[in-house]
Amino acid sequence: MKTATVIIVGGGPAGATCARELARHGTDVLILDKAEFPRTKLCAGWITPRVLADLELAPADYPHRLLTYRRIVFYIKGVPVPVPTHQYSIRRFEFDDFLLKRAGVPVDRHRVKKIRRAGSKYIIDDAYQCTYLVGAGGTHCPVYKSLFSEIHPRDPGRCIATAEKEFAWQWQDPQCRLWFFDRGLPGYAWYVPKQNGYLNVGIGGKLSSLKKRGETINTHWRRFAGKLARKGLTETRGLAPKGHIYYLRGRSDAVCRENAFILGDAAGLATRDMGEGIGPAIESARLAARAIITGNPYSAQSVTQWSTPQILAGRFTTRKS
Repeated sequence: MKTATVIIVGGGPAGATCARELARHGTDVLILDKAEFPRTKLCAGWITPRVLADLELAPADYPHRLLTYRRIVFYIKGVPVPVPTHQYSIRRFEFDDFLLKRAGVPVDRHRVKKIRRAGSKYIIDDAYQCTYLVGAGGTHCPVYKSLFSEIHPRDPGRCIATAEKEFAWQWQDPQCRLWFFDRGLPGYAWYVPKQNGYLNVGIGGKLSSLKKRGETINTHWRRFAGKLARKGLTETRGLAPKGHIYYLRGRSDAVCRENAFILGDAAGLATRDMGEGIGPAIESARLAARAIITGNPYSAQSVTQWSTPQILAGRFTTRKS
């Protein structure tokens, strides 16, 4: 049986960030992930300057695609509202792999199935043992399912269903665009160019509202894909989306129990207004690592709840640059 002081389930931004913080303080850490990196990850790939600051990463030091936005165009029920700002886009395929390698800790490819408590230890599939267990495996994280689903129930009204597509595309318009409540969509849609010829487009809507209307997210996807084609932003051919679900920020008090922690989407920390998950994942990862290192309580209360203030704050960064 493999033993580590801390085992982190999930090697995405939350898991990799937590692992790096712990390893820098000499903590014995092992990451388990069911996928082999680099791996495809559904995500618009928008990140804020705070994300890079929290990662202690200068834009010039990131070796992959990093596109800077000086403006984001919001469409509120079809009305365009251009907002000067300073934000970035990345490809998760590259970003996650970079962060995982930078963490510098062992990674085992393993799909976690069973977690049990044995005295002061956690036993995973009778193959791994640890004192501290960190769940960073996203919405379907097995640590959440095994240890937190009863004490940290998720609000169905905060569940977001998405449909999106990332693909090679020589875009002509470099602006990030966001549509809110467009043509009855109970949520938002996005157009996120990536550096060197990639594009992510997608939509997200409240699953409970869609079900109440007898709709699916794919109903709205077809309308959105048609809109992009009419605007000359993409073409409809080949835009077959993939989907996933996640939860907007709700209660965040029960994120730790008996040396087990949940981070990011496993804890349902995506921002309430725009569903941005990378920033909250990294913030919660650093807080959990600090709690393990110091022995102090872990809380996610201070994790960013709203994205809009960070976009508006970027206006001042733009003016100074």
